[in-house]
This record gives sequence, structure tokens and C-alpha cells, in this order.
Amino acid sequence: MELEFYGATGGVTGSCHIIRNGEYQILIDCGLIQGRRKEEEANREPFPFDLDKIDAVVLSHAHIDHSGRTPLLVKRGFRGPIYTQNATRDLCAVLLRDSASLAERDAKYQNKKRAKKGLEPIESLYTEADAIKAWEHMEGMPYREKRQILPGISIRYQDAGHILGACMVEIWLTEGSVTRKIVFSGDIGQYDTPILNDPTTIEEADLVLMESTYGNRLHRDRQQTIEEIGEVISRAGAEHGNILIPAFSIGRSQELLYLMGTNYDEWGLDRWQIFLDSPMAIEASHIYWDYPHLYDEEATKLRSQINEMPHLRNLKLTHAVEESMQINEIRSGAIIIAGSGMCNGGRIIHHLKHNITRRECHVMIVGYQANGTLGRRLVNREKEVKIHGEFYDVNAQIHTVGGLSAHADQNELLQWAGGFINKPKVFVVHGDPEVKQEFSQLLHEKLQLVASVPKAGDIVDLSQI
Repeated sequence: MELEFYGATGGVTGSCHIIRNGEYQILIDCGLIQGRRKEEEANREPFPFDLDKIDAVVLSHAHIDHSGRTPLLVKRGFRGPIYTQNATRDLCAVLLRDSASLAERDAKYQNKKRAKKGLEPIESLYTEADAIKAWEHMEGMPYREKRQILPGISIRYQDAGHILGACMVEIWLTEGSVTRKIVFSGDIGQYDTPILNDPTTIEEADLVLMESTYGNRLHRDRQQTIEEIGEVISRAGAEHGNILIPAFSIGRSQELLYLMGTNYDEWGLDRWQIFLDSPMAIEASHIYWDYPHLYDEEATKLRSQINEMPHLRNLKLTHAVEESMQINEIRSGAIIIAGSGMCNGGRIIHHLKHNITRRECHVMIVGYQANGTLGRRLVNREKEVKIHGEFYDVNAQIHTVGGLSAHADQNELLQWAGGFINKPKVFVVHGDPEVKQEFSQLLHEKLQLVASVPKAGDIVDLSQI
């Protein structure tokens, strides 16, 4: 009966841990490593465990840094079940296909460069067919249903309030006369986030794996955030520019559209053309619409009053590449929501090329930006950035809107951890190295919890906790 740490120990992405109980082994998440190209190359390396011994995978949610290596797992021979929350399964159908498409395009691009150097071509990390096979292995579960997935191993999903279908995972292990309960926090959402319910309070556990993405900072007050967005829109309108919003296709895009719908008059949005320029975000929005029973009270009420989502008169959903290219002909009055959320690919790159040098244009950063990404370089206010091999002066005005994060901030993480009555042992994961250390110390000081930061390959004997 043991837990071994793999991914998201040295940083934020690539979530992956393994639990062994008797003769059975399960993976908790199997996420893609994201960031600098050198870091992403680690995705191609062999898995640091015996693939033949993995009996099942349990996913916390659909984001690629938690689910994105499941197609690779299947490609390399995994044939067991992949458990997800029902909405997560639907969202994975969208996200994994998109991830495969990006991988195939990247391999094609790299092979052109390699051919010029006389090097052998590389294979795509995985293909869309691999993504579909992985999705076919997924078995959906509702929240709050306890299910035995293997002899001696039971799980239950609780709402994490992060994106639709995001889960905290309760795991019960029984071996002989010994039973232990492990809780994996997954990614914990903010309290009072639009559309979604608050993170579920869990009162008992023997051991907790807890994320710490924003364990060293506080988000801006939500009302102040709404006012800040309104100010950016007003300034951009007065300066006759465009507004670019790099946004994660799942979660952030839907929240932005929801806020635009509920603040339509206050923000003067009738004067703008609003574009959701992401086929994946469009598809994800339809999935969000199909799960009203997962909404919070306010969104449930709004859902009952309208027949479409979102309710914006001047919203244009641009599916085709040609439609996206036409947006770049607009010099003023366009609000463009496009992926990827960290500006490391997708349609937002092309919009940045056309707008980043223009002083009247504004870029609104509304989510976490990993080290090494173009988004992080914009947040760091670099004066020049490289896009598609060319350098561009950053003259556009960059705004970091922290209050829209899908992750809980330091106080909210402490609030959630404070819900445990029996003072479990906590292992802090999924955060930058200095953040994990700081948050681990806070758990000890504020909540008197025994907390530590594991390294990849560390093993915990669960029978001894």
C-alpha cells in the first residue's frame, strides 16, 4: 500500500501519481508536460513506471496538463479503464483531439527543419486516432458516487469548482485489515466563481495530495476584477484599438462570455464586435450548456431564462480558418477571445502578430502563464517577443487580470485545507518550487498540518501514516 510521486512535483504541469494496493496499481492523472520546448520533450520519454502493471487511470479533470498523456499511454499499450467525471469525459473528447492535432502539426513543422539539416524525421507524440482510442477507454461517473474500481480500491468524485467536471478524488484503499483514505485535490477553483459551484469541503483523510498553483498570492477581488475589465474595454474603445484575450478554451472562455452577457450594458459592449475564435471553445461551450445540473444557483437561474448560451447579440462564433483570418482585417472595435490560453499556439498567435506592435491595442491576460510561454513573456513586460521565427516590438498595452483565475488563491487554498477535521498529512504538489515550499510552511503555521514537498520518485508507505 504505497503512493509514488511522478509529475507536477518539480513544477505545475504534467500531473501524474501512482498508487499501489496489493497486486493492483492505478494512475492518478496522466498529464502533458507544458512549457519550454526542452521541458515538453520530456513527454516523449518512456513512462517512469511499468505500463503493463497499471490497472486503471483516474483523472481529476480534462485540462491537458492532467489528461494529455492518456493517448500516449494507450498508444504504448495501456488497455485498462480511464475513470472520469461525466462532463470531463465529454470535454476530453474535445481537448484530446485538439492536443493531437497540435502534436501532429508540430511534428510536421519540426520535420521540415530536420530535413534541411539532413536529420531523420520524428514521429508525432500521438495522433488523433490515438486520442479517440484513449477517449473510448474513458468511463464517466457522476459526482458523489462511491464506486469500487478494483479489489480493495474505491473512489468518489467531489466538485472542485475549477472547470466543468473538475474533481477532487477521494480514494479508499483496503489491504488486509488496513484501510486508508487518500484525497487528491486536483485543481481547486475559486469560491464564488461564475457558473460553477464552490469547491466541496472534505472533512476526513489520512493523506492529502494538494495543489499549490497560487499558494503564494491573493487574487484581486472579483468586483474589482469586473471593474478592471470594464476599464480596459473603455480605454480600448477610446483609443480605437482591438482587445485580444488569450483564453483557455475550456472554463475561461465560457466564464468570459458569461461575464460579458451579465455586464453587457455596463461595459458598453453593443459598440463592439465580439469573436469567440476557437472551434474547441465553441464546442466546449455547447458541452457547458448540456450540464445545467452542475451550475451554481445564479447560473441555473440565468439558464432557465434564455434559450442560448451565451446570450450576446453581437457575438460571432468563428469555426473556419478563413473566418479567423478575416478578423485580422479589423483595425478597431474587435474583442477577440482565442486560444491558446498561454499564447503557445493556436489562433491567438496570428492575432498577436497583427496587433502586438500597435499602441492602441490591448492584450488582456486572464489565466496562468507557465514559464517559457509567450504569455509569460508578455506578463513579464518583455519589450520584444519572437513569433513564428520573427521578432515583434510589444507596443500593445498588456493587462494581467488575476481575479479570473480558475485556481484558488492562497487564502482559498487554506480555507479548503482547513475543512479537514482530523489533521491529515499533506503533500504539496502542482506549483512552482518556491511556491510549494512557501505554501507547505503556511499549512504548518496556519493550520498545524504536517506538510511537505515531495520529489519525483519519492514513495510513501501508506500503511504507516
